Amino acid sequence: MVNRRQMLMGLGGVAASAGLFGYAGPVLAAGKVSRGAKSVLIVVDVQNCFVPGGSLAVKEGDVIVPLINKIAKTFNNVVLTQDWHTADHVSFASQHSGKKPFEAVKLAYGNQVLWPDHCVQGTEGASLVKDLSIPHAQLVIRKGYHKDVDSYSAFMEADGKTSTGLGGYLKQRGIKRVFVVGLATDFCVAWTAMDARKQGFETYVIEDACRGIDAQGSLAKAWSSMKTAGVKRIQSGDLA
Repeated sequence: MVNRRQMLMGLGGVAASAGLFGYAGPVLAAGKVSRGAKSVLIVVDVQNCFVPGGSLAVKEGDVIVPLINKIAKTFNNVVLTQDWHTADHVSFASQHSGKKPFEAVKLAYGNQVLWPDHCVQGTEGASLVKDLSIPHAQLVIRKGYHKDVDSYSAFMEADGKTSTGLGGYLKQRGIKRVFVVGLATDFCVAWTAMDARKQGFETYVIEDACRGIDAQGSLAKAWSSMKTAGVKRIQSGDLA
């Protein structure tokens, strides 16, 4: 099995994970995609640190907020995620002497890209963007709150062992189909989508409701890995 932490090596090492989840479906959904009562929208990390002006800003990260609000109104089931780091989180370059943001280090669970301090628990940067308006969201999943391990996916932390519990929650509610939007396409969105597939959900990423970092080809490589995993790439206009 390919180690998905290779995705993070030097920001450009998103691994092409052929056969990763034993599924090789097409990346493009044919025709309109129905949501239905057994679908959920997962809104990933639409937080102040990830939009322009934030400490780890994604270009045009704020532009997608009105579209996400519009899409969310059409879903009965919505889950939000938040990066929720301790101030001394292991993924922060500030915690590694002589290291700078975007360099990589080897940790107990594998390779880790070092980030600027971001989404520290209880700070304004960790708050959801004020214009995000999804009052009917049923659950907020906070991730990355264990100081010694990073967490990109809404389902599983970067050690590949520690579950957030989201998969069980969705299965208990009878969810079959997952749609993912948010920030950033090539990291937290991609990891969330691939873990959704790994847990057996039919999975779609709504491309125009996401924005990526795209460092050293990371966006194209993430889409390739998602395609191999069976994640389907659609646009908001493809929703029935």
